[in-house]
Amino acid sequence: MTFGEKLAKAVAAHGPLCVGIDPHPSLLDAWGLSSTAEGLERFALTAVEAFGGRVSMVKPQAAFFEAYGSRGVAVLERVIAELRDSGTLVLVDAKRGDIGSTMAAYAQAYLGDGSPLAGDAVTLSPFLGFGSLQPALDTARETGRGVFVLALTSNPEGAQVQRVVAPDGRTVAQTIIDFAAARNSGISPCGDVGLVVGATIGETDVDLSRFNGPILAPGFGAQGGSVADLKRLFGPDMRNVFPTSSRDVLKHGPDVSSLVSAVQRVQQSL
Repeated sequence: MTFGEKLAKAVAAHGPLCVGIDPHPSLLDAWGLSSTAEGLERFALTAVEAFGGRVSMVKPQAAFFEAYGSRGVAVLERVIAELRDSGTLVLVDAKRGDIGSTMAAYAQAYLGDGSPLAGDAVTLSPFLGFGSLQPALDTARETGRGVFVLALTSNPEGAQVQRVVAPDGRTVAQTIIDFAAARNSGISPCGDVGLVVGATIGETDVDLSRFNGPILAPGFGAQGGSVADLKRLFGPDMRNVFPTSSRDVLKHGPDVSSLVSAVQRVQQSL
């Protein structure tokens, strides 16, 4: 299946919610776990038990695993494998971006068949130029995977780059959106190039009407984003919008049943 077909199947089964696995030290502490590779593993695998087979997509934040070196990366590989075995789509939140052979290596690592770090999609940073992402775009299409490209992020500093107006009158964010829309053109049910648009950005000031791809909307829940915000930003038809909640769900751990109940409450609110 194409990545768009996989997304459509997942949403039909579980709704659009994407849940993050963010093993932040403060969450480890709240769960009574140590900030060690052992604590990380217990946290992450508990989240896998709670979320696997119950949501459309899970987004492990790679940085929190990389912080523990090779042992942490090994935990990330296990998380990816076990979630995929459960039938849950995995979006590896790594925000990679580079040029040439280096970008090709990132593409193989996170999108290549046989790589233990390859989930179903990866987040990418386009700020070395959208064209620099070509190796990842090509690999994703070849392997039936997807990418989510940063467009309008919720951090205040993002506006310094993303809302800058280029000589052709478009903002940088709009340029990224237009490149992604062109890449997805004509693909059904949606393209394999997604966008990251924060749920708490206020006004988008961009045109998404021609964009035929999934939109990841982080910031839903604990960071202040609401269903009303999502509908205001993306309109009432949010078939391809994936609200992302991490801390708002994870704070209910370490009890698995409490995590499951938290996921179900958020799913019912959408």
